[in-house]
Amino acid sequence: MKINVFFSACSGVGFCLLLLSGCGKNPVKETSFTKADSLTETYLALQDTMLQVWNGMMHDDNRKLKAMGHLLHELSVTSPEKRDELNILEQRIENLKSLRYDQQTMSDMEVVSEYDFASSSVVTELISLGEAQKEFDYNTTLQKLVDSIRAADERVNNYRQEYDRIASRFNRFIERNKTWLKEIAQDSGLTKKPLFEMAAE
Repeated sequence: MKINVFFSACSGVGFCLLLLSGCGKNPVKETSFTKADSLTETYLALQDTMLQVWNGMMHDDNRKLKAMGHLLHELSVTSPEKRDELNILEQRIENLKSLRYDQQTMSDMEVVSEYDFASSSVVTELISLGEAQKEFDYNTTLQKLVDSIRAADERVNNYRQEYDRIASRFNRFIERNKTWLKEIAQDSGLTKKPLFEMAAE
């Protein structure tokens, strides 16, 4: 019985040693696969986050333009004598849509600056006209529209800072891992994203 136990124990130890020696070969392949998989996941996650922030910013800007259109309508009702002035403002609001930058054209600081100047001037004039109405103190529709436009205008910088934060992370990531990422993304997907802070400078 002792001999059987001894051989049984030895065979168990030998089996364990065999497993351990075999395990030493797997981690290299496993690590290689895990790194590539992890980089792909991070790359896609950063792209998705950038797109979400960008779309949120554009959606907010569209709502602001819509609110500006509604305010124009209210002003045309309360101040029909200012129809010509309001028509000009309406055309300027329409022009903002064609002036607006995208994720590529924002690399040109003149494009961003032109849009910001045009948008800011229309917002300022509209709010001034709205608050100058004698009905403003009791017209809750006018008040809500003015507040909505002003709040959206003040959120612009917050959105841009958040976008820059994510885009900067993306840029650093592709810079550090460009060699690996060439296997999972085209060259166009490895181009650094322009930042709003660059346009501001």
